[in-house]
Amino acid sequence: MKKFFYLILAIFPFLGYAQIIPAPTSIEPQQGTFTLDNKTGFKLNGIDTSDSILLTDYLSSIVEEETSVAISRTANNTKNIVFELTKNSINALETESYELNINESEIRIKANSKAGLFYGMQSLLQYIFNYNTQTPIQLPCVAITDKPNVKWRGMLLDVSRHFYTVNTVKVVLDLMAFYKLNVFHWHLADNEGWRLEIKKYPKLTSVGAWRKEIPGSIFYKPDSTYTKKLDGKPYTYGGFYTQKQIKEIVKYAADRNITVIPEIDVPGHSAAALTAYPEFSCEKHEQEAPNSSLWNGVTDTDKINISYCAGQESTFFFLENVFTEVMELFPSEYIHVGGDEVDKSYWAKCSNCQARIKKEGLKDEHELQSYFIKRMAKFLEKHNRKLIGWDEILEGGAPTNATIMSWRGEKGGIAAAKMEKEVIMSPNNRLYFDMPQTDSKDEPYGPTYGINTLETVYNYNIYPKELLPKEKAYIKGGQFAIWTEFIASVEHLEYMLLPRMPAFAENLWSTPENKDFNSFIIRLNQGHYNYWKRNGIRFHTKFYEKEINE
Repeated sequence: MKKFFYLILAIFPFLGYAQIIPAPTSIEPQQGTFTLDNKTGFKLNGIDTSDSILLTDYLSSIVEEETSVAISRTANNTKNIVFELTKNSINALETESYELNINESEIRIKANSKAGLFYGMQSLLQYIFNYNTQTPIQLPCVAITDKPNVKWRGMLLDVSRHFYTVNTVKVVLDLMAFYKLNVFHWHLADNEGWRLEIKKYPKLTSVGAWRKEIPGSIFYKPDSTYTKKLDGKPYTYGGFYTQKQIKEIVKYAADRNITVIPEIDVPGHSAAALTAYPEFSCEKHEQEAPNSSLWNGVTDTDKINISYCAGQESTFFFLENVFTEVMELFPSEYIHVGGDEVDKSYWAKCSNCQARIKKEGLKDEHELQSYFIKRMAKFLEKHNRKLIGWDEILEGGAPTNATIMSWRGEKGGIAAAKMEKEVIMSPNNRLYFDMPQTDSKDEPYGPTYGINTLETVYNYNIYPKELLPKEKAYIKGGQFAIWTEFIASVEHLEYMLLPRMPAFAENLWSTPENKDFNSFIIRLNQGHYNYWKRNGIRFHTKFYEKEINE
């Protein structure tokens, strides 16, 4: 393995400069070095006070924590880190684009937006971390020009199956920011738990956020690792975010150029909500708690409510009230309503649903689902929001302006693009990170229906070959998902994310001509693995050079 790395470095000697992930558009070495020490200061050109404080505080705190170098806040320093916001860049920089130039007397980050400045700062941080072994830190001079290749670079985190604290969500957001991802899709409600405080309906959290775990469950544990055996005693499991905490996370994400998109799943995957308010289901069963972790999408309808009733007006009144509070908390243009895996057997037996089908002139329960989703879309559009749904919302006819998230492979995304609908590619067989990363028996327990290797994630093309160029224009971007049926600890979560997250990030940010898997592995070993290790972050070690050679 070491011979392989030395060979690659011999062929590409400039890789010593190019440890940045995602790979920049252009990176050119310059003469000399910049010495980063306590005599380095800041200069700010054309930046509002609030933005300048965010940028300088963010950069200085991380640099000092990682290197012990305290950047000076006094004026008249002989060398500076310069943040320059300009609308007149010679390269006509796009919204998230930036230039990073390092010479012997200054480090200059130039962009035409705060987002661009922020991403330039992330590249600078990665660059600094690679040279952090020297005292003082000597940064080789370099000129970098960079911009994203794809606009939507997202991650889904499921907090229904396993609840993660505010601090853990912030750790995830920091990792996303470090690798220039910009959409956090927050799966807040499902069968197993409702995680968002809704003031008008307090039982959604007082009841729907908690469940009784089955003794011996291997999916969820009250301990902090996924290896400890349970003692066989039943226990209550759950948690939720207050509205104050939601606002805190949304701001934290926005400061890192990340948009938070909430998902409240309807009309299926709704057992937690219907445990709290069974009157909005068809059969109105009283049930003690949401699904336990051992329910896996196959439900006995005589025991549990899992889908909202589409035939009664009270259901829509309830959901409109819920989504009103959701929109007050999340300023995102898009609101995700799920729409996947709806158990329509309830509707087939429900007199109210059958009456709705007849009254609206619908053919069947598939068109009833379309009716349900279209009503939600119309409500969201009244409030200047756009609906996103999983590819099942195409069945029976999707709302005109809906965005389709394709998870059952690429078929739904292809169909939606041909219909001239916006598409986010998130196929499970390429971008689901709950799948193991290798076929080794040593991998943590998880889904058995496939693996998603690092190479698979890195090389996946979000633009299906079946689409014409004009149809490919409807692909807004891509998104990976980490579902947590099997992921019961922060350690396990990090292990499943890394290094696939930066592989995904480079896949979408970098141009095809700047992507090379072997180069990516080298750059991981030039600082990223050790950065995670220093900060106590777990990661998969297959391509970790030191691990391989120990």
